[in-house]
This record gives sequence, C-alpha cells and structure tokens, in this order.
Amino acid sequence: MDLMESTMLHPNIAAAYRVLETGEPITHGEALLLAGLPGELALDLASLANKVKNRYASDTEALHACSIMNAKSGVCGENCRFCAQSKHNHASIEVYDLVNEESALIEARNCVAEGVSHFGIVTSGYGYKKITPEFQRVLDMIDRLHAELPDLHVCASLGILGEEPAAALAAHGIAHYNINIQVAPDRYHDLIADTHSVEERIETIKLLRKNNISVCCGGIMGVGETMQERIAMIFALQELDVTVIPLNVLVPIDGTPLAGKEPVSVAEIVKTFAICRLAHPDKIIKFAAGRETIMKDFQGLLMLSGANGYLTGGYLTTRGREIADDRRFASQIASFN
Repeated sequence: MDLMESTMLHPNIAAAYRVLETGEPITHGEALLLAGLPGELALDLASLANKVKNRYASDTEALHACSIMNAKSGVCGENCRFCAQSKHNHASIEVYDLVNEESALIEARNCVAEGVSHFGIVTSGYGYKKITPEFQRVLDMIDRLHAELPDLHVCASLGILGEEPAAALAAHGIAHYNINIQVAPDRYHDLIADTHSVEERIETIKLLRKNNISVCCGGIMGVGETMQERIAMIFALQELDVTVIPLNVLVPIDGTPLAGKEPVSVAEIVKTFAICRLAHPDKIIKFAAGRETIMKDFQGLLMLSGANGYLTGGYLTTRGREIADDRRFASQIASFN
C-alpha cells in the first residue's frame, strides 16, 4: 500500500500533509486522530513528519547535539518515581556534592574536542529560589567555561528557580535552560512526584522566558501515561512556546518504583515523535534518554520521525553512547535528509 492509497483509506493523515504545505501546526483534535492510525501507517506518518522537519526547522542546526554533566549527584529530596537520584528511592548510584570548576572544564573540553557545541551543567535537588553560595559557584563555573571555551554554548538544568537566580543566569549568558514538565500537567502529581508541583516548573519556565532565556522542556514516555496524555503534554509545551523539546523513553532503574516497567511499543513512540513534530514544525525536537538502550535497533527510525537533535554521552546515572559513535550515527542520518 503506497502513501496515496493510505491517505485515501485514512483521511486523518491529511492533517500531516496540511502542516507540510502550510507550516501551520496540527490541532489537538487532529493529533488525537493521528494517534489512532493503525501501526502500518506509522512509517507514512513518520516520513511526513520528517519532511515537515526538513522544511520548517531548517534554520536550526542540521542536527542539534548536546552533552550533559552530572555536576551534583544524588541525595535529592524530591520523589520523582523514575529517578535514581531521589533519596526516596533505593538505586545504587555515585553520590557527590557540586563538582569544582576544573572538573566541569575537563568535561566541557572533551565535548568541544568531539565537535559537540552544547554542554549542560545538571544538578540534583529541588532547585534554587534564591542565589545561594552553591548557586553562585554554578554561576562562576558558567563564567569559567565561557572564558576558556568561547565557542561553547553553556546550558544548565538546576531545578526550580526563583526570580533572582533566573535573572542571574540570563546575565551570565546561559544558552538554554532545561526543566521538563515530563507528562501532561494534570498527571504530574500521580505519575512523577508529589513533593513539588508541575505549577512550580511552569512558573520557572515563565521566569526564564521573562528573562529571554531559551527553554529546553519536554517529557518522558513509559511512566504509565496514555497516548492521549502524551498528546496533552505536547500541546502544553506548545502553549509554553519552548525552544527545544527533549523526548525521553523511560530507562527503568533498579531501586526506583518504575523498575521492571514494560516499555512502550516502538510504533507508539514513532507516532509520538511524529505528532510532536507536526505540533511544533519549527522547533528542535531532541531524542534523549532511551535512544540506544531501550530503542536499540530502532533509534535510527526515531531520528527520522521528525527529530532534529539528540543527547550524546551519558545520561546522568545511566550510560549513553560514545560521542564519536554518535557522530558517525548522525552522519548516516543526515544522508536520508
């Protein structure tokens, strides 16, 4: 069955053609209809989403690559159900306080040497409502990286912020700030955590945007959400008008409540990526955790379902791929575009 025949049998896919022709995002209702397409049409939908990416996200990098550093690990007081760093869970991880500037510089130099242009400083914990001595150390770290690696885009993920820390990050030239809403906002309390609220995260996003900081915000698949709830998350991100959307696939970690969780099907994940692209034609959509560990043989397919970015190296407490391997992988993906 070719694409034209598929479209005649399933006119709902016409919404994807409309996005390709006009650049206007799909509606929430259209997304729900696309989510109901049978599995054999997932590749057709993916192909259209990839064409939308090529047409409307071409002013971004050909393939946005970033790497992150676990700059402060473990002993987090929040009870996020998927996270190895929460002290409420019982995962076996390395625990340490905020690293020094030299350690961050070494990691960042390695990224630059491998051709990665975005480097994120990530800390465990609730966040910073005020500028504490520890937060000041992070600001000093950002300044040091800028001074010694002027071509590097320094990013951060430091949790929930207050007004002063958000303004300070802007003053210190942060490139992107990552804070995910993870799931549909009305499911955050049940599926992710109840020691803080999704509203606090959304307020942080608004503070960041008030200070003209580009926001990297996405979610995670496989924590118990439905496809309809995934779509609700995608459209919540549309309302927040974020710049970069990282999509993660749950890597179940022993010692967390989600250990042993059955993975989401590849067909559902392909449709999720494609729908996300159709709802965000011109954004950076980044495939993050789970790319090579959960998706394995299918990671290339997902990178051709509308994604135009990826997280390379390690994922805080779980392994990733060597940057050099990912660079070769990216060159192969580029040959399809």
